[in-house]
Amino acid sequence: MDVDDYDQALADADGTASGERRAVARMAADLAAAGHYATVAGHELTPAVVVDNLQDAPDDGLASKWNWWLGSLEIAFGRSEDLENGFAEFQVRRYESRDEGGRAGDGE
Repeated sequence: MDVDDYDQALADADGTASGERRAVARMAADLAAAGHYATVAGHELTPAVVVDNLQDAPDDGLASKWNWWLGSLEIAFGRSEDLENGFAEFQVRRYESRDEGGRAGDGE
């Protein structure tokens, strides 16, 4: 899977702005490529798995949902020695957003 696969799945499931969605898609693709999720969960991290699991998160925006889900993974599976910072290294901390005038800025 590549970033575009995750981005498309998230776009189909959620009406989030492209900058925020793209940041989540990139982190999802990175987490999948690292292989850690597959090791602890017993199955691949596909775009469908991401979309399905984000539906359980509180609705405070896509990046917040993603970060909430990563926190729940850390609770469920613990912090692995494979990952220096656990699942937290895949959190979305910043993303490009656009204000009403179309100017780029940083999301929260």
